[in-house]
Amino acid sequence: MRKNDVYLIHGTDYLEMTKRLLFEAGLSDMIGDRGASVGIKPNLVAASAPSQGATTHGELVAGTIVYLREQGFSRITVMEGSWVGADTAHSLKAAGYEPILKEYQVPFVDLQKDGFREYDASGMRIKVCDSALAVDFMINVPVLKGHCQTTVTCALKNNKGVIPNSEKRRFHTLGLHKPIAHLNTVVKNDFILVDNICGDLDFEEGGNPVPMDRILGFADPAGAKLHVLNAPVSATSSERPARRVEKLARYVQADDACSACYGSLIHALNRLDEAGRLEKRLLKHPVAIGQGWQKKPGEIGIGRCTGGCRHSLKGCPPKAGEILSFLETYWGKA
Repeated sequence: MRKNDVYLIHGTDYLEMTKRLLFEAGLSDMIGDRGASVGIKPNLVAASAPSQGATTHGELVAGTIVYLREQGFSRITVMEGSWVGADTAHSLKAAGYEPILKEYQVPFVDLQKDGFREYDASGMRIKVCDSALAVDFMINVPVLKGHCQTTVTCALKNNKGVIPNSEKRRFHTLGLHKPIAHLNTVVKNDFILVDNICGDLDFEEGGNPVPMDRILGFADPAGAKLHVLNAPVSATSSERPARRVEKLARYVQADDACSACYGSLIHALNRLDEAGRLEKRLLKHPVAIGQGWQKKPGEIGIGRCTGGCRHSLKGCPPKAGEILSFLETYWGKA
C-alpha cells in the first residue's frame, strides 16, 4: 500500500475483517523480515468493555495476531499503559484480553510498570517507555471516539499510552495538543489499525457507544486516499447525537486538568443532566479542576489539586460516582 492509502471495511465479524484488511494492505510486506519483533498497542484507557465505546475490541488484536502468525511472524508483544488513576491489569481483564493472550501465547507488557528514557522529540524532551521503542515494528490500534478535551482521539493520542504516568500528568500542564504532536515525532506509528466499531462520540471513557461496525487501516495518520474493501452493511448506523460535552463544560473551570479527572467530572455532570438534576445555579460557581488549581482559592473543586477550594473532593482522580454524590451534596447545602 502507498503511505497515504486508507483501507476501510464494514461488517460484524471483526476478527475476519481484521485479517482481510491487513492482507489487502500488505502488512507483511511492510514489516518485511519475519524475524522482526512486532508490537501491538491497543487502547485500554480504563477498565471498560469495548462494547461501551472506549477500549479496543479484542477481536482486532486477535485478528492481527492470527494474520501475523499465518505470515510467519512469531515475535509478537501486546503492550499498553492505562490512564492515570486506572490499573492496566484491571483494564486488560475488563476488555476481555486475558483469554486472547492465553490462547495465542502472546506476552503482555504493562507500560505503567515499564522502564523509560527521555528523548529529544523535535525540541521537546519527552520520556517514553522502553518497550514501546524496542520493537522493530509497531501496530497502533486506537479507538476512533470523542474526547472531552481534544474533541476527537485516534492514532496520535493513543500513543499517550506509551509514556509513564508522570509524563501523562505533565502533558496536561502543557496543553495536550502540542506535547502529543512532539511525542509522535519519536514513537513508532508503523501501521495504524483503527477500531471504528462503536466508539463513544463524546467521552473517552465510553458509556454512550455509537455502532459503526467499521475498521480502518493506514500507515500515515494524515492518509487521505480511501479504499473500501466491501459494501457497507445495511443502513443501521445511528445519527450523530448532539454534542453534550460542550454544554456540560459550561459548568467547569478547568486548568491543566488530566483526562481521567476531567472525564469523570463530565461523566458525573452528564448523569445529573440526564436525570434532570443539573443545577443551573452552579454556573455562578463553575467546578474547579486541574493541576493549575494547586494552592489557589475557589468555591468548589474536584480532585486533589483543588484542595484550596472551600468545598473540595479529594482523589487523584476521584471516581465519577464519588463526584456525583459530592455535587448532589453540595447543591443540597447551597
